[in-house]
Amino acid sequence: MFVCKKNSRRSQMAEGFARTLGAGKIAVSSSGLESSHVDPKSVDIMSEIGIDISNQTSKALSDFNPEDYDAVISLCGCGVNLPEAWVLRDVFEDWQLDDPEGQSIETFRRVRDEVKERVVKLIESLS
Repeated sequence: MFVCKKNSRRSQMAEGFARTLGAGKIAVSSSGLESSHVDPKSVDIMSEIGIDISNQTSKALSDFNPEDYDAVISLCGCGVNLPEAWVLRDVFEDWQLDDPEGQSIETFRRVRDEVKERVVKLIESLS
């Protein structure tokens, strides 16, 4: 489970990378402390590298059951705001990546590349 504040950018990118790079190895979801929308810039910069997240939707963490997940990754430092059951999964990491909201396309691309690097390492560690 990838979690962010609004499940709009970073967690959506992480879900896209994990679905693509972890296909057949891991099952993945993403959510937010609240749901909102998938940022069109996130869809665009992921499509630049051949990953389609246009069908992903923003979902609230409260719609999921923590016991269904072995690994929980916070992408925004929101780990301190998560219910304890989520933080106590087998794997919990708080990546604290910059939020590209309202920033340049270059910032979106930098954050995308940082997300990819971390997702690759995560998949290796879980496989």
